[in-house]
Amino acid sequence: MTSPVRLLGPADVRGLAAELDLRPTKRLGQNFVHDANTVRRIVRLAGVGPDDVVLEVGPGLGSLTLPLLEAAAGVVAVEIDPVLAGRLPATAAERAPGRDLRIVTGDALRLAPHDLTPGDLPRAPDVLVANLPYNVAVPVVLHLLAVLPGLARGLVMVQSEVAERLAARPGEKAYGAPSVKLAWYADARRAGPVPRAVFWPVPGVDSGLVAFTRHDPSSSGAAATDVDRTEVFAVVDAAFAQRRKSLRAALAGWAGSAPAAETVLRAAGVDPGARGEALDVAAFTAIARARRAVTPDALTP
Repeated sequence: MTSPVRLLGPADVRGLAAELDLRPTKRLGQNFVHDANTVRRIVRLAGVGPDDVVLEVGPGLGSLTLPLLEAAAGVVAVEIDPVLAGRLPATAAERAPGRDLRIVTGDALRLAPHDLTPGDLPRAPDVLVANLPYNVAVPVVLHLLAVLPGLARGLVMVQSEVAERLAARPGEKAYGAPSVKLAWYADARRAGPVPRAVFWPVPGVDSGLVAFTRHDPSSSGAAATDVDRTEVFAVVDAAFAQRRKSLRAALAGWAGSAPAAETVLRAAGVDPGARGEALDVAAFTAIARARRAVTPDALTP
């Protein structure tokens, strides 16, 4: 019979940090959760069950890793700090014996599918659950969704403002390029706040949870298979680089001129006077598709 999992409390987190002579750095976004109720809540909200293999980015001292090991079939933990990565197996063996944990030492932004070969685990990860460093949260989520098509859903803890941007809908104040790009892959929603007091050291910003479920590109109308992601993201970046301008003006550089942008927009069925913040991912996809269809002569000023 598998032994019960013993989670880390505040004294345990500080004790491990002292053992490793660890001084948390802002550069790596090292704020460690020390509250058992918070990590169990995250696992519950992520819907992690015995059939799931979880990808955790930035496990740190293992506060979230332990309840994930308790709930899932296995965990693949990606840690950039070699000292933390080296200590985590012992923490898991001491506090979650008999569970399946695999450590990958490296940068999640450089992660590739071959880095996550299942090994002794049932299969490659299908769920992302992570306390992400605030400064790289958006690029990490987008990179992992791009390179790991097997990730079906996830729950990430990020800075509250980042959570708002990731889950925002068209027309909302926080809506921007991260909102659209995540919507290309998945349906996202806010899943609740996380108080500062559950971290050590205490961060200077609030945190929030974002849940997402990957959708089928062929059925969503958003990530249509006839248009490449990079084409759509180029339109998104251009539109939000000058978000207060009309799309006719904001996309002038992308299309070659303001009149050319208007031609493409009208071909896509989009009002040239609209702003990017009013468009959903399907509309941006339509613009990228229209750019392909409009003849070069039509784009000539």
